[in-house]
Amino acid sequence: MRNPNARSERRSGGVTLIHARYTVPVRPQGVVHENYCVAIEGDLILDVLPLADARRRWPDQEIISLPEHVLLPGLVNAHTHTPMTLLRGYADDMELPVWLKEHIWPAERKFVGPEFVADGTRLAVAEMIRSGTTCFNDMYFFPDATIDVCLETGMRASIGITIIEIETAWASDVDSYIEKGLRLQQQWKSQPLVSFTLSPHAPYTVSDETLSRVSHLSAEWGLPVHMHLLETEWEIKQSHQQHDLHPLNRLEQHGLLNSSLQAVHMTQLSSDDIARLAKSGVNVVHCPQSNLKLASGICPLTELWKAGINVALGTDGAAANNDLDLLAEAQTAGLLAKGISGDAKAVNANQVLDMMTINGARALGLGERTGSIEPGKQADLCALDLSAPETQPLHHVVSQLIYAASRRQFTDVWVAGKRLLDGGRLTTIDLDSVIRSARKWQSRLAGLEAETETEVKELAL
Repeated sequence: MRNPNARSERRSGGVTLIHARYTVPVRPQGVVHENYCVAIEGDLILDVLPLADARRRWPDQEIISLPEHVLLPGLVNAHTHTPMTLLRGYADDMELPVWLKEHIWPAERKFVGPEFVADGTRLAVAEMIRSGTTCFNDMYFFPDATIDVCLETGMRASIGITIIEIETAWASDVDSYIEKGLRLQQQWKSQPLVSFTLSPHAPYTVSDETLSRVSHLSAEWGLPVHMHLLETEWEIKQSHQQHDLHPLNRLEQHGLLNSSLQAVHMTQLSSDDIARLAKSGVNVVHCPQSNLKLASGICPLTELWKAGINVALGTDGAAANNDLDLLAEAQTAGLLAKGISGDAKAVNANQVLDMMTINGARALGLGERTGSIEPGKQADLCALDLSAPETQPLHHVVSQLIYAASRRQFTDVWVAGKRLLDGGRLTTIDLDSVIRSARKWQSRLAGLEAETETEVKELAL
């Protein structure tokens, strides 16, 4: 709902001033400005300064006033499978192997194509913008369709070049996955909203030869590597059985254990593993709600932080989570770390805020571009209304944000200076059309589930 107290005045000139009651730039950590302006010129942050100084410096420029809000860097979702929003709630309350092999993979084999990916990504982007996210990392098939949706909607994305030794509708073999992915990377390398990662699915779905190729390609093309890693105890047992090595040893053997690695999940870590990650400069992407829901394990957040490891946040796909609410993910991460460690001081609200902003940007190799409100960075911003009863009285801004606020309080979002959410209204997405498409896929997937149930009954007879 549009905030009735928000005031927007369009005037002549090329600078836009956003004035919020509070501005949290994230860097320096812990700073909260009151009655400041963020000045935007084009797609960049020009300055961060007191309201009075901004008015004197640019007396004739546009002013967007958000009198009850906190202005933040746009949130960075460091791990998603966005088209899987169409599988939200499709298969719940099951173990990971059953969930994947008996439900998710069969549905993907039947339906995944450009239309599925475009519709699912559009639904995901709408959800993410409405919850303050301005950048996401994606790992899925038909990434060309994902890119098209991001450019259409104005969303920033880090696109995974998915690599898996399974034939899919997108590619027949490893050579095809790599060739198609690198062709896309070359096509879009100059597009400022799009970046790329090499994304081998997981150690148990890629061979040693493929890991070696990924390592060489990462070095040759300067691309980060994004990978599910140490998600379950089963993964470690399988690696020992098939390769006689721990998964981390396999990656190290192929030159992948370095600062270019974005290691997703990491629930099965020993103290020696953590020391090795810290020495290698590996980035960890923590997906607490997905890991809890699938009973995969718990990432040891406090130990990773103590070791100096950069930890970002991801939601995982909506088929596993079941939403793309990064603020809720941050709340879960902070509370879980306190509960597991038995130390209420183990994690503070500012550290949790870092995880969903600057840490995510750094993990994706975008730390110089986004993740904090600083002059020269991209104008990726989000505003959250603190006037709601759930965040009153307001003793500490960042604490209320992390421990009390809801994604429904986000009202405004900018990516590269373009306003994608204006008083709660999406400006680049037809929400009614998105919902109609989602319901179309609901019917199609329901038909597949009915077919599956019939086959199971026939086999039982």
